[in-house]
Amino acid sequence: MSETKAVRVAHVKYAGEYTLRLRWVNGKTMSVDLREPVHRLKGMRPLRDQEIFALATKGEGGHSVVWPGEIDMGADRLWEMTLEQNGHLDALEFIRWRWRHGLSLSDAAEALGLSRRQVAYYASGERPVPRTVLLACKGWEAEREAAAA
Repeated sequence: MSETKAVRVAHVKYAGEYTLRLRWVNGKTMSVDLREPVHRLKGMRPLRDQEIFALATKGEGGHSVVWPGEIDMGADRLWEMTLEQNGHLDALEFIRWRWRHGLSLSDAAEALGLSRRQVAYYASGERPVPRTVLLACKGWEAEREAAAA
């Protein structure tokens, strides 16, 4: 069975000012600004010290980014933030649909009548998700809700 959240971090590099440069196992490299959660979340308060924030490393298996003091952030949340901050809102909407329904890439492809490869392109942000596909996701969701009622 394939994982529904196969997003993993390959490499972490401090990029200054609460920003990390993340390379993902899918080959994408993008920056993510963590200023908001560092200043909002009580558990991340120690990371307000830039010297501590700069010590970010890849967590076990790439499933998170970790800092000293047992502070971590999951790869799935980091991926969402990265897509959002880098303008890939279509991909973000698409992966949230998949995750909400626990769909693997193969399951999502079958549900939408697409190839698994095409779904992987959309989920990675490598290719824009066409509006027709996003509408198909909503239609699929509506059909399931109607069938459950």
